[in-house]
Amino acid sequence: MTPWLARFLYSALLLALTPFYLLRLWWRGRAEPAYRRRLRERLGFYRTRRRAIEGRVVWLHAVSLGETRAAEPLIKALRAQVPGMRLVLTCSTATGLEAGRALLQDDDIQTWLPYDTPGAARRFFRRYRPLVGVLMETEIWPNLMQAAQQAGVPMVLANARLSERSQRKGQRLAALLHPAVQQLTWVLAQTEADARRLREAGAPQVEVCGNLKYDIEPPPKLLARGLQWRQQLNDPPRAVVLAASTREGEEQPLLSAWRALPAPRPLLLIVPRHPQRFNEVGLLVDNSGFTLSRRSSWAEGPTPEAARADVWLGDSMGEMPLYYALADVALLGGSFAPLGGQNLIEAAACGCPMVMGPHTFNFEDAAELSLKAGASLRVAEMADGVRRAAALAADPQRNQWVQNAFGFAAAHRGATGRMARRIVACAIRGRGDGVGGL
Repeated sequence: MTPWLARFLYSALLLALTPFYLLRLWWRGRAEPAYRRRLRERLGFYRTRRRAIEGRVVWLHAVSLGETRAAEPLIKALRAQVPGMRLVLTCSTATGLEAGRALLQDDDIQTWLPYDTPGAARRFFRRYRPLVGVLMETEIWPNLMQAAQQAGVPMVLANARLSERSQRKGQRLAALLHPAVQQLTWVLAQTEADARRLREAGAPQVEVCGNLKYDIEPPPKLLARGLQWRQQLNDPPRAVVLAASTREGEEQPLLSAWRALPAPRPLLLIVPRHPQRFNEVGLLVDNSGFTLSRRSSWAEGPTPEAARADVWLGDSMGEMPLYYALADVALLGGSFAPLGGQNLIEAAACGCPMVMGPHTFNFEDAAELSLKAGASLRVAEMADGVRRAAALAADPQRNQWVQNAFGFAAAHRGATGRMARRIVACAIRGRGDGVGGL
């Protein structure tokens, strides 16, 4: 199949499915109302018909919560290097939208990324006319890339990663994805392995810059609050095991393994990855016979009743550093089911040792480096992970694991500056129509 035909068929299918995508958003909006807001932006239509946005516009797309957090140090570095920069920040999920608000300044714009139909992509670029487009990690869309090329906008894939599994899937759609990857001006890869796979996928210019997630600084106020809450559990002393960013199918085995631990057990703190599952996980805990206290039921900190509970549910947004500072050790969500794991670098930056399951292909390099640094350990299944986590929480040598975690996180910083310089260089070489000169 030729690339032209592949993109034509893809576009026709996407156009046909668009009404169903919109209905799905409306359905998801029952639990997360943000999905029902500004639906027209998903189609590349905007509230007013103003002329194109003026100024030194840098567009950055971070699909969800993890990518948005990773983008924070990069956005700060770009502001420092592009005076008067206006950020257009797009996302695709409600959690990304919420996290992105904290990164905006007065003249910035936040909007949904439109669906990848030809018309929506063209309308997006006519509206915002960025100097450069920055896509975080893996977000490559064929019609978006084609519209960027037609608009003369250089495109950078920043903090880029491509697992072996994703590479195999992409090879089945090579006629569609290969031309899109070729249209990238620069690919700034996390690791040498990512760079090799991205070159094989068709990327013309690839540079290894490291991982932006190492440069994220946990908010000191959240760390201090977590340590304060930890002190409240010292009378009598009680260890805390955090199940961080758990995914569907992991909580039930976790609770079964927790029940098998001998008493007295540590406090178990569960933080689900997706907020729409908070109530579901709370019900699982209740049905397992454990006493439950929910973070959302407190004001400034845990109540005396919460301190006596078996399980805490971290049903809040934006407080993950607090939970890591509070915990003695964490179980890595998404790694005990074949889902690829979640970001373990954030735990290390907060000084929290990590117990990982067998599935960490989304963070393969970071997982191996943390193991070598003595900041984490790996187990084969959930029951063993629960036993090892409980033992590590009570280990007199745990402080060495904490120091190893801090050292691992600090040793790999510096990606932000390298990526920012490349992105600014692309912007300088971009359009010369009065908007592009820095």
